Amino acid sequence: MLDKTFLHKVRKEIIGINAKVPLIDGQKVRYINFDNAASTPSFRRVAYKVKEFLTWYSNVHRGTGFKSQISTEIYDEVHNLVADFFGVNKDDNTIIFVKNTTEAINKLSNSLHLSYRDIVITTPMEHHSNLLPWRDKCKVIYSNLDKEGRLDLDDLEKKLKRYRRRIKLVAISGASNVTGYINPIHKIARLVHQYDSKILIDAAQLAPHRPIDMKENSNPEHIDYLVFSAHKMYAPFGTGVLIGAKDTFAENKPDYTGGGTVKAVTLKDVIWGDLPDKEEAGTPNIVGALALGESIKMINELKWLKIIKNEEFLLNYTLKELEKIDEVILYGSMGSGELSERVGVIPFNIKGLENTLVASILANEFGIGVRNGCFCAHPYIHHLFGLSDEEVARVKDDIAKGIYTHKYGLIRVSFGCYNSPTEVDHLIYAIKDIIARKNAGVDLTNDYKFDKETAEYRPKHKINYDRYFKI
Repeated sequence: MLDKTFLHKVRKEIIGINAKVPLIDGQKVRYINFDNAASTPSFRRVAYKVKEFLTWYSNVHRGTGFKSQISTEIYDEVHNLVADFFGVNKDDNTIIFVKNTTEAINKLSNSLHLSYRDIVITTPMEHHSNLLPWRDKCKVIYSNLDKEGRLDLDDLEKKLKRYRRRIKLVAISGASNVTGYINPIHKIARLVHQYDSKILIDAAQLAPHRPIDMKENSNPEHIDYLVFSAHKMYAPFGTGVLIGAKDTFAENKPDYTGGGTVKAVTLKDVIWGDLPDKEEAGTPNIVGALALGESIKMINELKWLKIIKNEEFLLNYTLKELEKIDEVILYGSMGSGELSERVGVIPFNIKGLENTLVASILANEFGIGVRNGCFCAHPYIHHLFGLSDEEVARVKDDIAKGIYTHKYGLIRVSFGCYNSPTEVDHLIYAIKDIIARKNAGVDLTNDYKFDKETAEYRPKHKINYDRYFKI
């Protein structure tokens, strides 16, 4: 059941919730954001806290002035907030602030001393950021998926057994950014540890939707490494986080060197700083860290149980409405009994229409923001479409030539904790309207032109964005 009191409270906290956007017919309508898997809007409290802090903003560490001291205190305290939020034992683990999840995974890949004899096991369901950083450093093996795109744990165990002595890491997403599937991370961690390996969880999609307990390092279900981004947690100020065992980084030369990474430097040698300082090169994103800390406080205040129940209600409500529309194609298993095993992400297409056209119509004729394409997860999209190796090769060759006429992409609706059933009703109305016009023979591309460089349909009339925000 939807908790309307909770929803009202959350919506009051979202900046831009009542922003109006222009449509191609000249009207302005309140914007509906169903693109939260890419980035969430800011909590109002986060923005207020940032504005309040700017009075006291200064650089951190080693400054004796009052503003530097208070900035240092705040920056260090956010590390502690992150530790508490994810159940991290700071005696054994370090919390490193970076720009985003992508940088966090790259930093870890640079810190594990991988060789071409080492194996990292990952999956075809991963975001490119959890595929590409491993490929030039070691042998990468992919654990199989089932037809619906879920991880095959039996196959994972077979590969753990087969390559046991060479496996350096198992790197998997906590939740898919395409289908929303939640992987059983602690069950997988126990399995991985049985075979003397370690596990990385890419929690970029999971962290905003479910509580994560990394557990004590001695626990068989301990998560060895965790990465996530604040911009998906209602704090879009540019901070990512890497959490992992101190001994992974303690003896390493930092992958970025310079200011803040050292204790002493001569013209001949260097003494590296302590963790996390030596891995946070240069002036850190102090404001971004503060924003993350405030968003964590807000999520704790909202309570996970209420966030989860409202999301499950919205997911179930939307799927039931979409399943009533014959021309909507849903991807991944969407049975209602499995909704507790997925975050609020729904991938779909409309029969006979390109995903990029539908997404553009939703935006420019209904004020609904979705995302379309392959979501930085091309191998996963290939799997969901059931493409053969030959078909994948043809797509790749065409793209290399600048040909973007393929329909191998999806439309993705992704929910935040603030989205409402009323917004879903408008989405369903829009989809039905698009289908009705298509079936009536209306040329839906009439008001749009196809941009070959971006592979997008854009309105024929130019939008003056300066009217809405100008640098």
